[in-house]
Amino acid sequence: MILLMPNRHLLLNEIAILGLFALSLDLVLGYAGIVSLGHAAFFGVGAYVAGLLAKHGLTEPVTGLLISGLAAGLTGFLASFMILRGTDLTRLMVTLGVALVLYELANQLDWITGGADGLLGVSVGPILGRFAFDFAGTTAFVYSLSVTFLLFLLARRVVQSPFGLSVRALKENRLRAATIGIAPNRRIIAIYTMAAVYAGMAGALLTQTTQFVSLEVLDFARSADALLVLVIGGSGYLYGGLIGAIAFKLMKDTLSAMTPAYWTFWMGAILVTLVMIGRDRLVAQVTRPFTALLRRVRARRTRGGEP
Repeated sequence: MILLMPNRHLLLNEIAILGLFALSLDLVLGYAGIVSLGHAAFFGVGAYVAGLLAKHGLTEPVTGLLISGLAAGLTGFLASFMILRGTDLTRLMVTLGVALVLYELANQLDWITGGADGLLGVSVGPILGRFAFDFAGTTAFVYSLSVTFLLFLLARRVVQSPFGLSVRALKENRLRAATIGIAPNRRIIAIYTMAAVYAGMAGALLTQTTQFVSLEVLDFARSADALLVLVIGGSGYLYGGLIGAIAFKLMKDTLSAMTPAYWTFWMGAILVTLVMIGRDRLVAQVTRPFTALLRRVRARRTRGGEP
């Protein structure tokens, strides 16, 4: 990608960050079956912690990234106890409520967060003291992509482990899983905390690569974007968040360039089409002419003719 799109590294950086954020949501939605409308809460915590650390002297990005992830993980750990009981609708409202509370706190504590004006004075140093951020966004993209790739590999190991299989069992049938000795509460807390750490690191990456953070990181639209990404790419197999992030950002960038005033209409139309027709059926419709041609070629070769 670095060689194919040398002038779009800033966009690629956004794709890598959105992919990591969607991956974190996929851990709780696709594997644990917990629908969250307020996943931006952890994204925002990581973003603000990274910004405050950089503003007050800790400018090394990797250290700030790890601390931001831990802060978001602690927030997710505390919030997880509120979603252990109740129906899906209750959990939905709890996750949304946590995000709204944090949004209002960040807005009111403007002497810390900057409020509606955003957190100014964020200065991020070179990565590991060697690789400085450049205006083209090349360093930022490589940094975000590397973090996303490493965290993806870790998430893949986790979901394929016995722990990950037990979490999927909870999604399929929580009562049956409990009868065979799986402790549901502990696993929900663990996977929710892990997802919060991932979301916090995604938020920290955004702050460090843009050197700015505002209330937008806690906005409902941030959570909605992650859900849309999973609608496009699919949930429950980790790759969906990454594929969906690429498709979503490229569609958004292309449509906004073509029709700046109506790009949201066309984006909505595409999403409705995906939901109504379905991804698999849509792909089958697009590839049907090529599949038919391939079948004819194979049939002629079987009869001994030339294609």
